[in-house]
Amino acid sequence: MAFVINDTCIACGACLPECPTEAISEGDIYEIDPDKCIDCGACQDVCPVDAIEG
Repeated sequence: MAFVINDTCIACGACLPECPTEAISEGDIYEIDPDKCIDCGACQDVCPVDAIEG
């Protein structure tokens, strides 16, 4: 199951460079493309507000 970003996301951008498959897209609340996500957890480790759930 792919990771998801919940509505506590503050769009800080910390997760973007961490994703090895470029599955994260920018917006008011960032989103993770489930087809590209490989469940590595790199994004979750750097999120300052724990907005990424796996």
